[in-house]
Amino acid sequence: MSIGSIGGTALLLAEGAEVEKKSAEVSDWGQYLLWTGVFAAFVLGTYLLMWRAWKKRGRRQAGLPAPADAPADLGTPLLPTLTGRYFGSTSAGNWLDRIVAHGLGTRSAVEATLTEKGLRVDRPAAAGFFIPAADLAGARFEKAAAGKVLPEGGLLVVTWTLGDTRIDTGLRSDHVADHDAWVDAVTRLAAGDAPALTGTKTGTNSITSTNQEGTQQ
Repeated sequence: MSIGSIGGTALLLAEGAEVEKKSAEVSDWGQYLLWTGVFAAFVLGTYLLMWRAWKKRGRRQAGLPAPADAPADLGTPLLPTLTGRYFGSTSAGNWLDRIVAHGLGTRSAVEATLTEKGLRVDRPAAAGFFIPAADLAGARFEKAAAGKVLPEGGLLVVTWTLGDTRIDTGLRSDHVADHDAWVDAVTRLAAGDAPALTGTKTGTNSITSTNQEGTQQ
């Protein structure tokens, strides 16, 4: 075989390898685009199902009355304002049965204010609402609310009544140590034993009972 023939054969082999490489690259891009399309369709389908379930739940809860508006005069706060996260509301005792009517299912940053008249909940991502003191049933520590799970005791859950429905609302303060004072104050307010404010410094337990004040005197 002549040197020219060998060179021609090598050139043909090189050209064939280059064509095969380009074909493989085209095939890889085709596979990439295919799987990207499949993933996008899956995500879109999932969100569509969630949206339909949310709307269906909202229709089912259409009979739930709207929460009360906060009165013009809230009175003196019983605790420093709680700033943190609003994780949603559920039917009482069922942390997965989310209440979505009237925007109660929308997670958001929150500022919560407790006075002798009740609990005011302000949310930048949704309408605020007010829970009159007479509708409060108590508060407790939980690790889950509205489908969200946190470390043990990481959630402050306030139980209240809206119309004929008992509701659990999950909150988490930016200062988790504040939860103790909130559980105590809400529970006592719900029982008709409104605590008195003795300080306004955030992160401190500023609640003492009227009886304790009398004893100190």
